[in-house]
Amino acid sequence: MDSSSESGYQNRILVVDDEANMRHMLDALLSDAGYTVNTAEDGQAALQLLETARYDYVFCDIRMPRMDGIAFLKAAGRHLSSTGVIMMSAYGTIDTAVEAMKNGAYDYISKPFKPDEILLVLKKAEERESLKRENRVLKDRLAEIKKPNRFGEMIAESPCMQAVFQLANRVAGYDTTVLVTGQSGTGKELLARGIHEASKRAGKPLIPVNCAGIPENLLESELFGHKKGAFTGADRDYGGLFEAASGGTLFLDEIGDLPMPLQVKLLRVLQDSEIRPVGSTRSKTVDVRIVAATSKDLADEAGCGKFREDLFYRLNVMPIHLPSLVERSEDIPLLINFFIKRYRSRFEKNITGISSEAISLLLQHSWPGNVRELENLIERAVVLAEHPELDAGLFSVPASGKIGSTNSIDAIVSGFSLKVGRQALERILIQKALAATGGNRTRAAHLLEISHPSLLSKMKAYGIK
Repeated sequence: MDSSSESGYQNRILVVDDEANMRHMLDALLSDAGYTVNTAEDGQAALQLLETARYDYVFCDIRMPRMDGIAFLKAAGRHLSSTGVIMMSAYGTIDTAVEAMKNGAYDYISKPFKPDEILLVLKKAEERESLKRENRVLKDRLAEIKKPNRFGEMIAESPCMQAVFQLANRVAGYDTTVLVTGQSGTGKELLARGIHEASKRAGKPLIPVNCAGIPENLLESELFGHKKGAFTGADRDYGGLFEAASGGTLFLDEIGDLPMPLQVKLLRVLQDSEIRPVGSTRSKTVDVRIVAATSKDLADEAGCGKFREDLFYRLNVMPIHLPSLVERSEDIPLLINFFIKRYRSRFEKNITGISSEAISLLLQHSWPGNVRELENLIERAVVLAEHPELDAGLFSVPASGKIGSTNSIDAIVSGFSLKVGRQALERILIQKALAATGGNRTRAAHLLEISHPSLLSKMKAYGIK
């Protein structure tokens, strides 16, 4: 049995027994198995060792002079909070075992025992600790998902994205169909993954399907499967993606490009939870949650006869719209830092940050490709960077993306309201000033030519942290 971890750490074991022969035997046995072993002749001696060292497991006799095993368990308390305690006794009864368990022992073994029994009970204890560690990791992951500025792999602090995260978190716990809308590059698949990971289906598959990326003559077979001999080349039965996603989630991306004949069949699946493979006369029941996504306006598509109206209403049970990056421009500095950390780690480059001029340049861009475009620009900059700080020369953005151009103004604010336009521009200028001063609000207020209290008031009104 290899008791060492990947880092080379050896599990430490404390043996507590008043019989010298028993201590010697267990010391030899466990040391040969790769453990680091200390021994103590009674509970009081064991307590002294616990004050100076941490042990992964304790083998403790119940009947001992000065301080017996049960008294030791009670006295050790906090020292054993992360330690697996295995009690031993030649005089044990069920009541004794129950009392030991109540006081924190993990297991109980009767003397005399064979060496294999000790190693077996220790292996069980290690498996239990491994499961506890996995549970802690899963809880940490769930805590990350539920952080206010995170949902799955998405991060944001803007009010509009916080509203998206809150809605997605609430929707995730139910098996209702979700329709995610938004421009290309806004993170529709990431949102779908976040919903899946936060749902009770998280342990099952999430299978993404690009409805626009599979030829129409193959799409039905890919989705619903086929029987052997159903068409030329069908040399075996094929279950299809619905069947592969059983118990999990099927993410139908670009659902607006689904051919009309398949729209009818998808509607039947949503209504009856059944699929019929190509070439089969029998239907199969499937347990699959549908999350669909599109960059098209399906209501308009339905009105023009390009998308089935009944399917649109069936998909649109829980619509979630992802705003474009210019609608959440306060998230740009946060996303920049996130992507810098990702790619400096991936490419093993010593990148410490980004210059204020580069941030100002990126804040002025109109972002037609949204978050995907920003990520690609940061990845390229990290690859090309020759210095620890990313400078403005590493970023090529079209001149039309500058503030002051008609396209950029249209992207920042719709309509003709001077009040709304002023607020949008104020928000961007405040973010630029804060980025240029490294978050120093006094210096930012000076650049903006307003008072410090006025800056704080505007930051609060615009939700800028």
